[in-house]
Amino acid sequence: MSFLRKRVDEGARRRYQPYHERARRQMERELALIEKLKLPGYFLIVWDIVRFCKENDILAQGRGSAANSAVCYALGITAVDPVGMDLLFERFLSEERGEWPDIDIDLPSGDKRERAIQYVYERFGKVGAAMTANVITYRGRSAAREVGKALGFEITTLDKLSGLVRAWEWKDPKDTTERQFREAGFDLNHPRVRKFFELYQMAQDLPRHLGQHSGGMVICQGQLDSIVPLEPATMPGRVVVQWDKEDCADMGIIKVDLLGLGMMAVLEDCLKLIPETDGEEVDLAHLPADDPPVYAALQKADTVGMFQVESRAQMASLPRMMPRRFYDIVVQVAIIRPGPIVGKMVHPYLNRRQGREKPDYLHPSLEPVLKRTLGVPLFQEQLLRMAMIVAGFTGGEAEELRRAMGFKRSEKRMAEVEVKLRAGMERNGITPEAQEAIVHSITSFALYGFPESHAASFALIAYASAYLKCHYLAAFTCAMLNNQPMGFYPPAILIKDAQRHGLRVLPVDVMKSDWDCTVERDGHARPLRLGLRYAKGLREQAARAILRARPFTSIDDLALRVPELRKDEINRLAEIGALNALDKIHRRDALWQAQRAVLPVGPLLAPLEEVGQPSPLARMNTEERLWSDYRGTGLTIGKHPMAYRREEMNALGATRAVDLAKIPNGRLVRIAGAVIVRQRPGTANGFVFLSMEDETGIMNAIVTPDTFDRYKFEVLTEPYLIVYGTLQNLDGVISVKAGRIDPLRAGAAAESHNFH
Repeated sequence: MSFLRKRVDEGARRRYQPYHERARRQMERELALIEKLKLPGYFLIVWDIVRFCKENDILAQGRGSAANSAVCYALGITAVDPVGMDLLFERFLSEERGEWPDIDIDLPSGDKRERAIQYVYERFGKVGAAMTANVITYRGRSAAREVGKALGFEITTLDKLSGLVRAWEWKDPKDTTERQFREAGFDLNHPRVRKFFELYQMAQDLPRHLGQHSGGMVICQGQLDSIVPLEPATMPGRVVVQWDKEDCADMGIIKVDLLGLGMMAVLEDCLKLIPETDGEEVDLAHLPADDPPVYAALQKADTVGMFQVESRAQMASLPRMMPRRFYDIVVQVAIIRPGPIVGKMVHPYLNRRQGREKPDYLHPSLEPVLKRTLGVPLFQEQLLRMAMIVAGFTGGEAEELRRAMGFKRSEKRMAEVEVKLRAGMERNGITPEAQEAIVHSITSFALYGFPESHAASFALIAYASAYLKCHYLAAFTCAMLNNQPMGFYPPAILIKDAQRHGLRVLPVDVMKSDWDCTVERDGHARPLRLGLRYAKGLREQAARAILRARPFTSIDDLALRVPELRKDEINRLAEIGALNALDKIHRRDALWQAQRAVLPVGPLLAPLEEVGQPSPLARMNTEERLWSDYRGTGLTIGKHPMAYRREEMNALGATRAVDLAKIPNGRLVRIAGAVIVRQRPGTANGFVFLSMEDETGIMNAIVTPDTFDRYKFEVLTEPYLIVYGTLQNLDGVISVKAGRIDPLRAGAAAESHNFH
């Protein structure tokens, strides 16, 4: 305990300058409880992991309820100041809880996270630490395919059957199994098809196999295998316990979550790139607190690529929220989630934010707790404080209330706690009417509230990502592209957004591209060069061989000196224009030369470079180049496909995305573009939301359930749509309520983000 106290005191003096009395009191209160519960070892284990990460240049940040702890803040585990933000420690740890605290650490996904995991194995031994298991169950399409195989269906029939399983959250009452099967051409009277349906429903949620938890590690002082069976994981160097995290918690085994977060990897890579590209050093811990370009981008919902604030729903609320300070981002991160939406908290909060409603604090004594969120309880910590103020609960009793009324709510426990809550309010002289309002607020909100500490931790990362995008676009975009897949949008959308912000993007080139994307210097400009990783089907081993062997004098020279390149790989490079610079030729020329260069010629002539004749093939036209780009890299760095069709769109009366803001609310409009996002959230009562992109930006269309039924095929399958409907232009949020949806002539398009 003395060692922990020393580490906390050192950290607190670094964090708080000056180390003020309020922080001192909070540290002492927390340390006293940690000592009483005999938990210093747990905090030192987590401190040691974070220390290892910092010493080995691995970005690490704790999140979740741990951010409520001043001790965690002093130890460098979390980055949110709980004293300054007035967060509630009891949400993280209290005497009444009777279980281990839970600390989650976000790490860059990939190799850096694996280094941290391997350090834990080394530190505690192969039988002292292990990953928790994850019970994989039969769900959705996997269940459909497995049942179909057991019943002997052919592959084509299997594909159709698994395709009947809807991928979106919303379950349409009219979308019955009978209707789905009928639409797909299956006869439910056929015994095998009927049996498939029965078995598919029975298989749902049954265990299928054990997997690894995404980041949960259990740690034991002695031999873990004396308590729980261990097995080697398929991934080298890992061991897995045969219990899931709930089982481990029930048995009182220490667990730490080392979670891979793509944005952490982006931030880390970006910070390394900036000194090379911009000659500046950036420290995430000392970013300007209220940067005007960041808040201007958030207020315009110009947030593609920014952590936690880039989804369609976030973009639709940001212009109404109009964030002006960091706490607004904390609220923004928390409010657009299923809980607040189902709990009907979003619109009251936004209306109060815009001055259309007056805040209602339920009781005057609750104003200090609810003032920051305008009388709308959004955070779990607020629920705890409400109970402590109106009913005189201790922090531990308030946490027990939250758990009783939380996700795994028990009617008996709820009734017991409610009696206690009402008795406390009675003692404090709160009227029956106010009691009813407070109990209703707590019971409805307990199910959906979000931890304020968790939101604050994510808001720090959101702000950092926004700052880096606004000020170091080339480095940020480069880091984003090198860490795919992650985030809400595929690389094609990230690149088009960056280009609209002025970034010049250069193509894959075997003479200039590295494996990863890079930022080049061109006078004062900083163009982004696509890496060889974006040539689909090109193995990293072959790409590294290209880097070692270059420069090349011709395609024949490339084929001769890089024997690792397969025929399909050199053809792919030719198709996407990556060989054009070698012989100053066009793509079809390159394909011609590549095909000839890889023809077997026998051992006598193999070492000789042959200079081929120009091909008789015509250049690719614009449409063919677009198809080659999307087929070969998943994106295009040239004009957006809609730019080539603008004349046609003008003739159809389609309005560009950039021009929608000038049109008054309620006007009939037509919008046309590539569908980049399809969503049907479980909280939206069957509405479908489409995001479409043209050369000027992103547009949103809202499709009612009835309209979706009429145009289901077009909405689900067509890459390009033209939507006729009514413009909704309110508070800077622009969308089109679809009345009619038609397909546009098919063209090359990026993959869309569908129903995730």
